[in-house]
This record gives sequence, C-alpha cells and structure tokens, in this order.
Amino acid sequence: MQAEALVLERQHELSLRKIDLPAELGAHDVRVHVHTVGICGSDVHYYTHGRIGPFVVNEPMVLGHEASGTITEVGSAVTDLAVGDRVCMEPGIPDMTSRAAKLGVYNVDPAVRFWATPPIHGCLTPDVVHPAAFTYKLPDNVSFAEGAMVEPLAIGMQATVKARMTPGDVCVVTGAGPIGLMVALSALAGGASEVIVSDLVDEKLQIAAGYDGITTVNVARESLTDKVAARCGAAWGADVVFEASGSPKVYDDALACVRPAGTLVLVGMPVEPVTFDIVAAQAKEISIETVFRYANVYDRTIALLASGKIDLKPLISETFDFADSVAAFERAARGEPTDVKLQILLDK
Repeated sequence: MQAEALVLERQHELSLRKIDLPAELGAHDVRVHVHTVGICGSDVHYYTHGRIGPFVVNEPMVLGHEASGTITEVGSAVTDLAVGDRVCMEPGIPDMTSRAAKLGVYNVDPAVRFWATPPIHGCLTPDVVHPAAFTYKLPDNVSFAEGAMVEPLAIGMQATVKARMTPGDVCVVTGAGPIGLMVALSALAGGASEVIVSDLVDEKLQIAAGYDGITTVNVARESLTDKVAARCGAAWGADVVFEASGSPKVYDDALACVRPAGTLVLVGMPVEPVTFDIVAAQAKEISIETVFRYANVYDRTIALLASGKIDLKPLISETFDFADSVAAFERAARGEPTDVKLQILLDK
C-alpha cells in the first residue's frame, strides 16, 4: 500500500513522499495511527553516514523507531488491546522461537527485525502494523510525547537492570546526551543516592543538573576522577559506572572511577575499536556488562513514567509537524547543544 512517509533516499538525501509499505493485518497484529515519533541518534547517523556498522542503506528506507499512537484495528487473535487504546510500540521484532528468545534475551536475536534498520522500514508514516505482543497500552497520565520516549528510556532501564543496582549506590554516567540522561534518570529511579554525570558541553550538563540527585562535571575543565574521589574516597570509587558517550577517550576514566568489585556498564557504542586496559579491570575485579537495546523492560519503563518517578518532559526540546520532518532532521544533524530530544507530530 502506498503511504506518505519520511524516506531516506540515500546518504544526505531525505524526502517526504509516498512509498509502498506493508499494510496487511495479521491475526496477532494491531494497526496503529501514529501520533508522535522521536528522532534518534541512529536515525540521524543513517542520514549523515548512510550506514551503521554492517547495516547499510542500499535502497530507500523510512526512518523512525520511537513512536506512540492510537490503535485503529486489531487482529482476530488479539484480546488484550482494543481500538482506541493509546499505545507505544517496541520497535524490535524477534523470532520468538529462536534460541535467544527462549533464553529471554530476544534483543540479541540475530534475526530481529528492527524499525529503521536496513532493510526494515521505520514508523515515520501515519499508520503502521505491529505485533500486539510488542505494543503497550499507555496509562492516561502518560502523554503521547512521553510514550514516544519509552524507547530510549528503555535503554536506560536495560542498563540499570544489567548493573544489578543496590539502593544507595553512587553512580557515574559518562555522557550527557539523550541516552546518558536516560541512563542517569533510570539509575535514580533504581535507587541510586547520587549520579555524577560528565560531559564536555555545558548546555547538556545544565539540563542534567536540573534533576535532583544529579551532580555534573565538565571534563574539559575538571577531572572526573578527582570528583569521584572527593565523593567516594580516593582509594575507592563509584559503585556503578555507566559509559554512555561512545567516546574512545573515556575508558581510562571509566575504569579509574569504578570501586573495587564494582560494575562498569558499557552503553555507548564507539564507531571504532578502542584501547581498553584489561589489567586495570582485573586488578579491581570489576564486573563488566554490555547493553544492546533492551529486553523485557518496556512494561516497567511505562510503569515508572506513570508513577511520576521519572520526568521526561524537560528533555523534549522541540516538536515539528510531519510536513516539516526534513527540517527536523536537518536540525538534529546540526547537533545544537541545547537539544536533547526532537519529536515529529503526525496527528494533532
């Protein structure tokens, strides 16, 4: 079926046009009228670079994977969702018979089909069909804008789950971009007594500092290790360090800031291989965890939003009309320092 969509034609070229998209509703699917879609760094990376690792844009692809909307049709076997429900959608669809899915780690299923990851079309189009099993009802007090931010917040939730946090932990998050802030807020909701967030950009750090429980460090002017030593003791360190910047330069500080037998969680994805001091990690018996998307956390993420324990509204920098989608991506590609999350509104 032909539908209007934001299409990445090739690297550096976007267009808002009609394109053939799958529209058949299966027995276990729902049809969703899309309301809000967030712009993710991966969307922008495909726009500016045409690829992420082995995933290459070889043909036109619809962008977008952070979405909320309203159900307009349900499949014959769907019983827990109904027409009119406000929902958000988990964008990765695994093979639920796979070994990864059976182990409960469907996010690392090699066969997963993820919105806006070549060759799979994304959701920047007025209507999408999605499995009901990966479609979640939004509570009345969670807006469509917040619903579209469940996806990036779920990465923060996955990181705190992997960290096996204990109430009262002191945490460090390196990187105050959208994912770093999601990780910091998730850590606070997970029981952290304080989260120290580092970055090079004052504007990002000012946004982070607006939250109770977050202390900020601009590492262009101040030593992160000194800050952590002053807080946790020179011979000790933070209970958990979350690396969320993706910078290859941050690993020495990240290792130095973890306490003995503490945990380092790798969230950011460097574009190139990095130097990593294995002996420094061994000498403190640091536990190292990695994060790739998320699994089994969407429902808890939504519950935390509904409880008021995580407030994402300060992170929404601007909302664009669907007709202005190309301009929205051009702005996202500029990386303005005051921007955290830009969103596109498809339904007013």
